Amino acid sequence: MKISFLTGKKLQVFLHITAWIILFFLPTYLLYVESSRDWNFLFHTYTQTLFYAIIFYLNYLLLIPMLFFRKKKVFYFITAAAFILLLTPLQDMIRLFPPRVNERNPGFELPLPPAQNGRPRPLMEEHRPRPSREWPTYNFLLISFLVTGFSLGLRFFDKHNLNEKQRKEAEKEKLNSELAFLKNQINPHFFFNTLNNIYSLVQTKVEDGQKAILQLSKLMRYLLYETEKGNTHLSQEIDFMQNYIELMKLRLSKKVNLNIAFPEHFQDVSIPPLLFLPFIENAFKHGISYRNPSFINIFMKVGEEEISFECNNSIGGKGDELFKSDPGIGLENVKKRLSLLFQDNHKLTINESETSFYVELIIRMTQNKMT
Repeated sequence: MKISFLTGKKLQVFLHITAWIILFFLPTYLLYVESSRDWNFLFHTYTQTLFYAIIFYLNYLLLIPMLFFRKKKVFYFITAAAFILLLTPLQDMIRLFPPRVNERNPGFELPLPPAQNGRPRPLMEEHRPRPSREWPTYNFLLISFLVTGFSLGLRFFDKHNLNEKQRKEAEKEKLNSELAFLKNQINPHFFFNTLNNIYSLVQTKVEDGQKAILQLSKLMRYLLYETEKGNTHLSQEIDFMQNYIELMKLRLSKKVNLNIAFPEHFQDVSIPPLLFLPFIENAFKHGISYRNPSFINIFMKVGEEEISFECNNSIGGKGDELFKSDPGIGLENVKKRLSLLFQDNHKLTINESETSFYVELIIRMTQNKMT
């Protein structure tokens, strides 16, 4: 069972608390313990830390989202600076009127200096220059502006992460919509035409008709259920393509030279569904002619680290009757889908001439091997 307590907002709050403890509270407490245990020092330091926290979260939660991110940058800087200047006198007042508590370490006492000419030597502290009262004010202003800048940078970082998360969700949603479109484009005309062919087969060749019905049911089951799981197995994708090709062969004439070669023995891998279908569908849709000889060649190889897919088909003349159905997902959309899924881990090569269309897709699968 995975521990999911520190996730999302809880993790963010935990990190903020941890940062304040490490940066401010812990070092101050260690100095207090190692020194003379001056409670006034501890009180002043923690009071200043409280002011820094107020400045930080006022910027982080209110001023930056409401002003800076809404294109009111000048007003934001004026407001942030004014707030720091308003807190500075209040911080000075607290510093000048400390609590009357001075519990020093009882075991620590300064030894009296030896007498000189019958008169006691004054303590060294009396001759040390007192620190300027302006210095704590300058220190408070400097750290306050640094805290303001840090809150601005952190808010920018959070916004960047949020935008990146939204972008990935949008890309995922786009992939899902493209996959749904890919599935829907197969359904209407393909299934109706296939059923008509199966009906003719049942009347003439009962066994072939029964086989075609079984292949169609497998195809529908894969489209309706298996593709909803996200990734699928390469073996299932190959079975789907083989069933699809077998059903499309019902409409082919003897003038079509069809060559198919899929691997039989390979290490199964996890892949997104319907990766190769647009190229196969395109080959049957635009590469077949009833009048002239035509061809379709489909080959696939599966190595240890990559999948190689090739599809080569003829292009029929304008006067020839081609297999036509709804417009496909489109070559540009196929390229975008591959880019979103595999980034630089794929290579798509397309060569088109007046008489043929060739596609080669290589996918490196080192990160998707099944365990």
